[in-house]
Amino acid sequence: MFSTNHQKFMEMDELSLQKVPYFFIIDFLTENVEIYKENEIKKSGLSIDFQGYKTPSIYHELPQKIEWRSYPETLESFQKGFEYVQKNIQLGNSYLVNYTRKTRIETNLSLEEIFYHSNAKYKVFYKDFFVFFSPETFVKIIDGKIFTYPMKGTIDASLENAVEILRNDKKEKAEHYTVVDLLRNDLSMVADNVKVDQFQHIDFIKTHQKDLYAMSSEISGNLTPEFAGKVGSIMKRLLPAGSILGAPKPKTLEIILNAEGYDRGYYTGVCGWFDGKNLDSCVMIRFIEKEGDQLYFKSGGGITHMSKLEDEYQEMKNKIYVPIH
Repeated sequence: MFSTNHQKFMEMDELSLQKVPYFFIIDFLTENVEIYKENEIKKSGLSIDFQGYKTPSIYHELPQKIEWRSYPETLESFQKGFEYVQKNIQLGNSYLVNYTRKTRIETNLSLEEIFYHSNAKYKVFYKDFFVFFSPETFVKIIDGKIFTYPMKGTIDASLENAVEILRNDKKEKAEHYTVVDLLRNDLSMVADNVKVDQFQHIDFIKTHQKDLYAMSSEISGNLTPEFAGKVGSIMKRLLPAGSILGAPKPKTLEIILNAEGYDRGYYTGVCGWFDGKNLDSCVMIRFIEKEGDQLYFKSGGGITHMSKLEDEYQEMKNKIYVPIH
């Protein structure tokens, strides 16, 4: 169904079965899988800041005044892909499509400064090529149990009654239900007794531009004997991540590749830290990439049959921020 890096996934399995700590990065289409054992991280040009693992940090002074400009595409340009997605949803080819765009940005911050000063659950700076500051966990594995925390639905926190609006928004709710259902099915491919532990939990995200509320849920299951201890096999089975793809997966991937017209690369891929026993991994969103001497921010959102063009365009623009304050 997707192109795979069979050898690399097997190597991940071997390391995790031998309880060797390592960090991995997998791009959106699972075409590039990179694995770094703990002692290789330093010379790899990777800076990592996860809750359970951090590379040593060098302090970077922030500029006095942060400059930040984005140059989003026009509504008309956004509309082309949006209408293609909607047409496919109406034809029944998909019921949720994560449609993303690439926006040129200008800032006086370096990718490294963005890495050091952003507030986020997961941050990685990779060889002056990209940086991300992601709030979204992909899967965690703790003592043979697997957990995932789909995050779908955001709102400007300054709006009056923002939490209630988000909780009761028909479109956001439908999208959240869909992703929870999709990820419950995904976890069932590698685990038994899959259940939703927490539904529609609201998180607060503070940023330099604006504060946001985001909606997430928690799903868990017990890894089946076939997948126990095999991080590579689990990743191979679960990727691409449902929350940034949509459903059903194979057809939706086809729609995305036609609608977006740009290469996501590592954006919306996953990376993770295996500590020798447990795993913590994240979806690589809130993502800035360097191309030549230009910087691009990649962002987007889920489209359902209820999505309105202007709202989706606004959401794509809302997500172009750095969580520095």
